[in-house]
Amino acid sequence: MHKDFFCMPIHLDQLAAFVNVADLGSFTAAADKEGLTQPAVSLQVKGLEQRLGVRLIERVGRRAQPTAAGLDLLVHARRLLQESAAAEEAMMPYRDGASGRVRIGSGGTASIHLLPRAIAVARKSMPGLEITVRIGDADDILRDLEANSLDIAVVALPASGRNFEIEPFYEEELLAVAPTGSLMPEGGPDAAFMRDRTLLLYEGGNTRRAIDAWLAAPDTRIRPAMEFGSIEAIKELVAVGLGWSILPGLALKRAGLVATSSLNPRLTRRLGMVLRRDKHLTRGLREMMKCLRAFKG
Repeated sequence: MHKDFFCMPIHLDQLAAFVNVADLGSFTAAADKEGLTQPAVSLQVKGLEQRLGVRLIERVGRRAQPTAAGLDLLVHARRLLQESAAAEEAMMPYRDGASGRVRIGSGGTASIHLLPRAIAVARKSMPGLEITVRIGDADDILRDLEANSLDIAVVALPASGRNFEIEPFYEEELLAVAPTGSLMPEGGPDAAFMRDRTLLLYEGGNTRRAIDAWLAAPDTRIRPAMEFGSIEAIKELVAVGLGWSILPGLALKRAGLVATSSLNPRLTRRLGMVLRRDKHLTRGLREMMKCLRAFKG
């Protein structure tokens, strides 16, 4: 036997033809079931017999029946055909665009106050869409995006990277936040006023850099009383009277325990979607991006 003999593949259509002949007892009946000619089915079974080096079908009277080897093969052939059908069925939602997966990386504020609403709209459009969210600081999120362990990042801009496509999609105001009952200057607090308060600020990131730049004064380094990695924690501490802060408006939509005001001059930040330039835009990813673009706060 040629050494390359067993490198020849077994084709699923050969297995299907063999199973149909064995079940129906006739090459003609198997051909009718598959919509083929009788010679085509015979060639498929013959090719399978040549591949395996054994006879699989024999004629007993006018009926085609499996040989002993054929009976053993039937068990495996049925299982392979069932697995093939299951695999094809599992792919149907993806082929029809009804399923998929999107892995999102985001900072804490967007993941709590923006993404849930956008995800809800995307899932309504694509009920089979699987969405996972990873929360972290922008630098870590962008590293994961570069490594392709995330599909899209939602971060405060600016963001940089030669391999990234960056699309700003939402602008929000950063607001002065104070304990309830605090007196806000007419027209909103300016930088000099805020520097005189006990400040509780978010640590790190583009948002903090924007706040520091807004607060900056000549020969003055901003030294907040406390720094935190959680905007929600800062809100709670402001609410109990421990100081003032400057926080994203998204985090203050339901802030009934604190007083808020625009700053003077007004301070904003932009959120952006970041993707790898070579990222394949699946239907699920396109849907998620569309929902983020439509976000109105």
